[in-house]
This record gives sequence, structure tokens and C-alpha cells, in this order.
Amino acid sequence: MSRVACIQMASGPNVGGNLLEAERMIQEAVAGGAELVVLPENFAIMGLHETDKVAVRETPGDGPIQEFLAQQARRHGIWLVGGTLPLAAEDATKVRAACLLYDDRGEQVARYDKLHLFDVELPDSEERYTESETIEPGAEVVVVDTPFGRLGLSVCYDLRFPELFRAMLDQGMELLAVPSAFTEITGRAHWEMLVRTRAIENLCFVLAAAQGGYHVNGRETHGDSMVVDPWGGILGRLVRGSGVVLADIDLEQLRATRRHFPSIDHRRLHCRPGTGPEGA
Repeated sequence: MSRVACIQMASGPNVGGNLLEAERMIQEAVAGGAELVVLPENFAIMGLHETDKVAVRETPGDGPIQEFLAQQARRHGIWLVGGTLPLAAEDATKVRAACLLYDDRGEQVARYDKLHLFDVELPDSEERYTESETIEPGAEVVVVDTPFGRLGLSVCYDLRFPELFRAMLDQGMELLAVPSAFTEITGRAHWEMLVRTRAIENLCFVLAAAQGGYHVNGRETHGDSMVVDPWGGILGRLVRGSGVVLADIDLEQLRATRRHFPSIDHRRLHCRPGTGPEGA
């Protein structure tokens, strides 16, 4: 049995202020017994303009946001999923939306760059998002060994692409981190449904840490951070406001569920990396 935590924030344009808030909530999670903590997407900055994150992008392995994550993991002896932070891209006008995993010694042990970019116009709304203008997509599926099981890393809009999680399953994924910043409109319509579906179809635990609330840039995010078990049951959730969701996960429960309900073994079709329209 392991205790995990999802942190919900309403980040703004001030990196230092966001890090102080993240630190406060990491401390709360640790006080509650968390051994694995997941921060939301864009935890360190949600700027007034999309280009603001480019201005604070960091070189891999160097920078105040990465040092903060390493320090928090090391200080508290926890594994920490660092939401996303802006790292340097090949294009100088863009960033990689990188999800970094740190172990309990403060060492970075994995990096996932957001694969699917949110370029949409929301129906019956004036909201429009074009992440591809400032974000360079990743190309790798990432699953890593942890003391809590085989952990897959994903981000927000990825939830809508089940083939990604099937590819993770082929790499032994047992629990899934989904740092997110769903809009209020899309979150109200689809968030819970998508999170629980990914858990049910892959018979895995899902740790979904979200931005939730009103932001200085005028955006509203949905929140509803939750931890979901392999049967789709919600073990803990925070619907609105900043705070921490704590839950206990049991790998023996997961493995027993997979043995007694072997839907994963009954698959007739498989998704393989490298078979997409761009070979990625």
C-alpha cells in the first residue's frame, strides 16, 4: 500500500509566487503521508500571454524551476511528478512542455514531453487555443519503474488519445500520472469521464492533478483533481479550489483485478509506436 497525492492549483504569471504555493501544498501532502506527489500542468507559470512561458524557459538540467523540484523531492524524501514546465525547444520561439519525474534523492529519473497539443476552438464559446504556436510536441512514450509500480507520464490533452495509453500498457504501465489544465467548458463536459475511462480500460490507477479556478489571464480551469482505481472508483477528489487530494493505492489490488478480469489479455488489436501519420 502506498499513499499518493495530487495537488490542485490556480497558477498565475509570477513564477516565484507559484513555487511558494506549490511548496506549501507539497508540505501539506507530505504531512498527510504522501510518498508520490503529482503537480498540475503549468504549475510554475500560467502567463498573461502564451509567449510568457517562452521567456522563462529553462535549459534541461539547469534553472530555478528544476532546482525547486529536485530540492522538494530530496528534502521530503518523496517521488515528485513536476507537472509541466517550459524547457528549451529546437525552435527558439517555442518550448517543450516537459513533465519531469524526480526520485526521493532529488534525481531526475524521467522526462516526458507533451505529445498532443491543444489547438481547438470550443463550440458555443469565444475560447480558442493554439498550443502549437508556442509549444514543440514530444515524440516519446514514457513509462518508468518506481517503488509504486510502473508509472506512465502523460499531460492533459493526451487523455483524449487512448492509443497513447495502450502503448504505455505494452510497456507494463500500472499507474498513470496526468498533470492537467482542462478548461472549464471541456472539463465540465469530459474530464471525469475521460479520467475514469483511462483507468477502466487499462485497469490501472490514474493520478490526475489539475489546475482549478480563475487565473489572472482571465482563463478558468475546471479542477476536480482525483485519484481513480483500476475499477474506475474515485478514491479521492477535490472539485474546486486549491488543495491536496490524498489516496492509498494498492498494487496487489491492481494485479488481482487484472488476473480476475483479464480484458487486457483479450485484446485482438494493438497500437504500435511509429505507425502514425508522421511516423511518431
